[in-house]
Amino acid sequence: MKPSIFVFLAFLMLNCQKDTVVNNNPYLPNYNFSFIINTSLPLYNSLQFPGNPILITSAGAGLKGIIVMNAGVNDYRAFEASCPNQYPSNCSQLIINGINAKCPCDDKEYSLYTGLGTGVLYPLKQYRVEVVGANLRVYN
Repeated sequence: MKPSIFVFLAFLMLNCQKDTVVNNNPYLPNYNFSFIINTSLPLYNSLQFPGNPILITSAGAGLKGIIVMNAGVNDYRAFEASCPNQYPSNCSQLIINGINAKCPCDDKEYSLYTGLGTGVLYPLKQYRVEVVGANLRVYN
């Protein structure tokens, strides 16, 4: 009976950290921030519908800004707007290209659903998103 208790406790401990986002990228530092987005405002209204990413470059929103997208019912994705495989520079702010983000430095594209790109070392730097009523809180 004792081994089953240990297996249960091990399973419970492994599942306690499922909200962890790993942001280990040597090009992009991990600055702490918290940014509130009111999706009722006209500027952010498109976030109420899936597949409409927006770039937010307000002060305090990431390094070079954040890209936020509604990926489904109460499923929002937020990524750093800096190219993940470049040191921050004049050309390293991502450009939205449909449901992808494109780095003008090297023309690499990344999915805004997964953060993954083809033929790259690092994916997009993902941030956490918390839904609070009509507001989204994006934070690191």
